[in-house]
Amino acid sequence: MRVLYYDIDTLRPDHLRCYGYHRNTSSNIDSIANEGVMFTKCFASDTPCLPSRASLFSGRFGIHTGVVNHGGEAADMKLEGKDRPFGIGNNFGWITSFRRAGYHTVSISPFAERHAAWWFYEGFNEMVNTGKCGGERADEIVPIAIDWLDEHGDGDNWFLHINVWDPHTPYRTPMEYGNPFEDEAAPDWIDDDIIKAQYNNYGPHGAHETPAHPTFPRMLPEIKDTNDYKRWIDAYDTGIWYADMFLGKIVEKLKALGIYDDTMIVISSDHGENHGELNIYGDHQTADYITSRVPMIIKMPGVKGGRIDDALHYQCDVGATITELLGGKVNPRWDGEAFTEAFNKEEENGRDYLVVSHCAWSCQRSVIFDKYIMIKTYHDGLKDFPEYMLFDIENDPHEQHNLAEDRPDIIQKGKAYLNEWYDEMMRTSKDGVDPLRTTIMEGGPLHTRGMLDSYCKRLEETGRGKLAEKLRNKYNK
Repeated sequence: MRVLYYDIDTLRPDHLRCYGYHRNTSSNIDSIANEGVMFTKCFASDTPCLPSRASLFSGRFGIHTGVVNHGGEAADMKLEGKDRPFGIGNNFGWITSFRRAGYHTVSISPFAERHAAWWFYEGFNEMVNTGKCGGERADEIVPIAIDWLDEHGDGDNWFLHINVWDPHTPYRTPMEYGNPFEDEAAPDWIDDDIIKAQYNNYGPHGAHETPAHPTFPRMLPEIKDTNDYKRWIDAYDTGIWYADMFLGKIVEKLKALGIYDDTMIVISSDHGENHGELNIYGDHQTADYITSRVPMIIKMPGVKGGRIDDALHYQCDVGATITELLGGKVNPRWDGEAFTEAFNKEEENGRDYLVVSHCAWSCQRSVIFDKYIMIKTYHDGLKDFPEYMLFDIENDPHEQHNLAEDRPDIIQKGKAYLNEWYDEMMRTSKDGVDPLRTTIMEGGPLHTRGMLDSYCKRLEETGRGKLAEKLRNKYNK
């Protein structure tokens, strides 16, 4: 078996045509989805970038790996301590499981350097650092993969991980490609009234202060109305379109080598991206539905295509399942649970509920169950969040109507699930330390830590002095 894993950073599934998007952002991804299995409710257990890939590649949740933040103690894997063996022993992750199953493993990605995450290299025979710490475009990464395929593609039993970054800010698609969506309407869930309310509120990367970048003309410094929103979302969608175009070049190479039909292709991401939801634009700052949900598509030789799996899965559950499909061994220490038998029978076998976490911009844990997501905020990261939020994600996927006060019964059910999960995580924790608590004790999530005074000054300078006073009073409590 040959395996190609196309890892598109910051890709929310509802901006792909195969997941129901109205724009043609993803013709190559859509074609592969038509030949494979598309998972509609797949979630990263921990977000954003560093915690997400730590969970996927280790097979464990952040509460067990210790990696939940982007800096500080909770950005490093927990030490193995006195029981650490000379080598990797039985403490192996996803890629090592492929190695042990006889695969030659390769990664083309700047991820380890970007996040000083050297554990990321565990299990890879070959590692190519593309050298720009995530600032690369697909045209700087995919040609390296194509060269590797030219030299090694006709061999057997390889696993090739290709990591592209184009949907991540700053939006970097070369301007000569123009705007493929200039004549297409933006998503219609947002309107000028919503944007106005957001613009007059506060929060890092909100409508009043999007993550602009002076050297990238597709970026905007603020979103004042739906005209700005359209330009903003066009830029994000163009990044997806660009990453998809280069996936097409890889597919062309696989077909030219005569190995496309014999290659397993997996397409996924590390997290989604908010574009107005919870007043966050172009970033991944919460444990909400939009940031935590990831695309997951698997095309596998001998497996019926055009299937849709609507069950609840962690991304690391899918990782454990792929491991078994490739003849590897699932480490009993993993939190990811394989559903291989159901997959082979074309059935669904998901979880009753999921708990997802975020600690880099805010500190939150959320429970996804039935048709709801309940978000508990432990540290709001300078945002206008109450302690509990509850959204009906079937009818309100963009999280506009907080039902927490109206549905205390659903909140209680979510709390019960969260407590059940937490007790199990602590029971199975080696050291009994919750890295979310570590993050709070250190001063909060990395990206907003120590920023209260400077952000309040920003509010005052932009005519929002009353909000600065409100924020200071909130934190001084």
